[in-house]
Amino acid sequence: MFPVTLPRISWGEPRATRRALLVHGLGSTAALMWRYGVALAEDGWRADAVDLRGHGAAPRVLDYSIPAYAADLVHALPAHGEPTWDLVIGHSLGGAATALAAAEAPGWTRRVVLVDPAIHLSDHDREVVRRSQEEAFADPTESAVRAAHPRWHPHDIELKALAARQASRWAVEQTSLQNPAWDVREAVARLDIDVDILAADPTVYSIFDGPLASEVLASNDRVRMTVVAGAGHSPHRDKPEETIAELRRVLRERRTMGS
Repeated sequence: MFPVTLPRISWGEPRATRRALLVHGLGSTAALMWRYGVALAEDGWRADAVDLRGHGAAPRVLDYSIPAYAADLVHALPAHGEPTWDLVIGHSLGGAATALAAAEAPGWTRRVVLVDPAIHLSDHDREVVRRSQEEAFADPTESAVRAAHPRWHPHDIELKALAARQASRWAVEQTSLQNPAWDVREAVARLDIDVDILAADPTVYSIFDGPLASEVLASNDRVRMTVVAGAGHSPHRDKPEETIAELRRVLRERRTMGS
């Protein structure tokens, strides 16, 4: 296994003192993390988002295991040789890869926010993800995305359709096949940094809820969780204002608590 260099896009002042890395989910791209990038830039951060291997403009490879995704992230550092991110936000697959990277490379980031993270996938969740990806590749048009998600912002509709056209279908399929035991619970339990989970609403659809959420929270007292009411698996697209408000709240509260 070897790391690849991930292309990135950025928001905010290059000289900002606080640096954040944004990591998208399966079948998406760096650009689809724009809500977080805009909000952090407004708050004085520099935010960099990466395309994961096999996605967007990132290199194509043969290895699409979660450890391989995580290894790429460990080698994605802030500009100017800085060794540590102040914050990493990871969604879905990006959340799993972020958790593993942070566990395997202490000092890589000071804290993480995991957005409806794919910590451990059940057979049911795998089937939901498989169908979702098949539908995205079958009709990668804005009209199809708009029909499925009529309330999404036009940017998200445009970018989600583009992401399906840019991603390697083989890479997306292999990400499931090469991870038969999709499970980074042990990595989360080892984290010695602040971890905030912004979970989707299980009444809509979430891959992080119920017994899994309870187990993860019990495994590490530095892990906290909040549910974005009314949001599905992509809270930043389903309920963007509420999601960003929750992000700002957890960042503010941890700082107030001295974490």
